[in-house]
Amino acid sequence: MDAELIAQTDPDAYFVPLGGGRYAPTAHAGGAWADDEMHFSPLGGLITHEILRFAGGSGGSGAAGGAGGSALQLARISFDILGFLALDEVEVAVQTVRPGRTIELVEATVVIRGRTAVRARAWLLSAFDTAEVAGGAPEPLPAPETATPWSMSADWIGGYVSSLDSRAVRPPQAGRGTAWLSTHCALVEGEEVDPVAAWITLVDTANGVAVREHPTRWMFPNVDLTIHLHRAPSGGWLGLDTEVVFGASGLGVTRSVLHDRDGAVGFAEQALTVRRLNE
Repeated sequence: MDAELIAQTDPDAYFVPLGGGRYAPTAHAGGAWADDEMHFSPLGGLITHEILRFAGGSGGSGAAGGAGGSALQLARISFDILGFLALDEVEVAVQTVRPGRTIELVEATVVIRGRTAVRARAWLLSAFDTAEVAGGAPEPLPAPETATPWSMSADWIGGYVSSLDSRAVRPPQAGRGTAWLSTHCALVEGEEVDPVAAWITLVDTANGVAVREHPTRWMFPNVDLTIHLHRAPSGGWLGLDTEVVFGASGLGVTRSVLHDRDGAVGFAEQALTVRRLNE
């Protein structure tokens, strides 16, 4: 698919559905490291959308049948990024790995240009009333309206980064950032998307909100993303309380506490490959 053609016909969404699990990315899905690359963040949201639709449930507000009629809810989703994500047509196929009424494991495979580009697995667990023992979550962030508008485009290129409304809760420091993110773009043009999938669309941005070294001098792309949730996010704004650690042998980790307006929702981690640019 011609990236220039995508840009010329660009709707206000990250993907255009083509049918049969196939989607065309728009210029808004453009990557942060190269012009012909897709940013993983919206692709992660699209994969989540396909998984939740396949499972017949939702991130926590739907009605996949569990024991006693309880809903299956997203507890964990992990993505392995198997190579370069070309800004081109994607095909998502989903299958059940471990069926069950109360616990289910679902796997998605993404193919781009005839190559498997991403594999993802999601655990869906039954909902039960555990309000009387709930606790232990990190403190909520200040509301996004109180945060300072902050342009990530000062550090990053690409249509995806340009599509974000980003606000810093506190001034970013090397390897440390706390920010709110939202977007004007729909995940999929003309399709209803679960709020959890729309919210997860923003999570992979975590690696870019706490820049330890400038991306014109060092590369530190993530090869995976794992999200654990202790409750369903409400959608809308995503809060990231993020820190980045670089080791001495080319390894790095980005880890984040994830928030919505009501408080902490869960955690995300990304494994980084760190190298001096042009090596």
